[in-house]
Amino acid sequence: METILFEVQNAVAFITLNRPEKLNAFNREMALLLQQKLDECGASHEIRCVYITGSGKGFCAGQDLAEVADPTGIGMHGILKDQFNPIVTKIRKLEKPVVAAVNGVAAGAGANIALCCDIVVASSSASFIQAFSKIGLIPDSGGTFTLPRLIGWQKASALMMLGEKVNADEAERMGMIYKVFADDVFEEESKKIAVTLAGMPTRGLWYTKQALSWAFSHTWHEQLMNEDKLQQRAAGTADFKEGVQAFLEKRKANFKGE
Repeated sequence: METILFEVQNAVAFITLNRPEKLNAFNREMALLLQQKLDECGASHEIRCVYITGSGKGFCAGQDLAEVADPTGIGMHGILKDQFNPIVTKIRKLEKPVVAAVNGVAAGAGANIALCCDIVVASSSASFIQAFSKIGLIPDSGGTFTLPRLIGWQKASALMMLGEKVNADEAERMGMIYKVFADDVFEEESKKIAVTLAGMPTRGLWYTKQALSWAFSHTWHEQLMNEDKLQQRAAGTADFKEGVQAFLEKRKANFKGE
């Protein structure tokens, strides 16, 4: 059975983590295959948005601990260096929007992989757990960078140290995620977001993603300069010209992602 399911429809790459018997916990095979699929998404002109979800009842339970306990394995350093750090880095550097559709529990690295995506939505039965403290580890996969910026230092510190489960509604209230959908409409509504993004000006979305990432480490003046630089690039795209022309002609724009 393939550990990653992959298909492209309506300019969206649908990636499904597929170890449902393990709540889609990562083993090495799945982590490396996800990296490969993210690279394919980056190289494809056809793909203009990426949608990541899980099969079965969970989104992702993080690292498969059976692999960690294997004395012949690569150890935690190898797991982070070869598996999780490349995944979150590829998501952040992907020049296309990435939607995380959290359909169930997202724990440990699974939670932090979801939270590093550009738009995170969840089903009403989903939950998020910074489970690392329960086994004596620290949050990884960018969690110590991302979570405090989403919900603040105190909330992030408490959730990481106590390892408390956060249900989807509470995650939305505290600003951890964008939106919650009822379970019966979750798949339909979350995919609508991805299809909408795929029909938008892809280069402009990438420049927005860059600007948001730079905002974490730049001063006000530096960020104004960054916006100027990125805005000039956006104004040089074919989609900008099409957007302005469509506005003047009072018609729907036909963006090509160029």
